[in-house]
Amino acid sequence: MINNFEDLEVWKECRNLRKQVSIVLKSFPSVEKYRMIDQLIRASRSITANIAEGHGRFHYQENIQFCRQARGSLSETLDHFICALDENYISIDQLTVFRNQYNLCLKILNGYISYLQKMKLSETAKPLIK
Repeated sequence: MINNFEDLEVWKECRNLRKQVSIVLKSFPSVEKYRMIDQLIRASRSITANIAEGHGRFHYQENIQFCRQARGSLSETLDHFICALDENYISIDQLTVFRNQYNLCLKILNGYISYLQKMKLSETAKPLIK
């Protein structure tokens, strides 16, 4: 049973990704504190924050829109990790581990969006009771 956003599997997996990002960032050079580190923290936090906010809206369409924003932040986080590889801040193995978590989050997030879309359609398809 889903009582709040913390019960959502998609939020849980994206939280794991966010925690993974925080761990990796501890090894980045201090010169990146207000550049790449800040961007990665903001993008990774935006993923779970948007899922939570969408869940709190109690309307399928708004929830879908916030999940789409979360998906954008998820992709942004991957792009920053690719930049980190290009700058030699992380190894290809670290990027691979991150990419696997990214793919899992993306799959679950897309599934959740599909579920919300189906629920929205089924709600609008119900006949009005007179």
